[in-house]
Amino acid sequence: MSIVGESDPRVVEHLRRAARWRLLAISFECPRQGWQEQLDGLAAECGAGDLQELARRAREEATAELYHTTFGPGGPAAPREVSYVGSILPGPLLADLQAFYDAFAYRPTIAEPPDHVAVELGFLSYLHLKAAYAIARDDDEEAAVAVEAAKRFTETHLANILAPLARIVEASGIGYLEAAAAALRQDLQSA
Repeated sequence: MSIVGESDPRVVEHLRRAARWRLLAISFECPRQGWQEQLDGLAAECGAGDLQELARRAREEATAELYHTTFGPGGPAAPREVSYVGSILPGPLLADLQAFYDAFAYRPTIAEPPDHVAVELGFLSYLHLKAAYAIARDDDEEAAVAVEAAKRFTETHLANILAPLARIVEASGIGYLEAAAAALRQDLQSA
């Protein structure tokens, strides 16, 4: 039996959440070499039918060209939080995001701005990994800090982008992005 199988169920739950958020983050990244393998591996790990369907659709549809025509300049869907928060100047918003990332030593794996939906979803995944690790080390205080940060980050940043972006992507006719948007909606409602 694996160590995870013998672990506190809270560890397993945070690892599942981390895998789910990471898969959703990757689905909003530009497809590149190894991208599909990451989606497939995480979908298998999550075991959820909706995410396996997302990975299957991505295998059939996803290309860098489709990504850029959807999320690039002039495309129908803006992948950045600043696009959905009209009353806030970009500087303070980006500084607040960077403060979150710095506080938890988060370094995105993609070269996108800090308010890109894939970077933000990746950070949420990272926080759940930190919570799982803290619980595994019997550090409930550190785990609570990560969980509270995830909640606050979702409320102050992800809530700004996920619902409007999901509406746009659901109407795009791009199956894998529609599946990603549906999963995001489900996760937001259960958060």
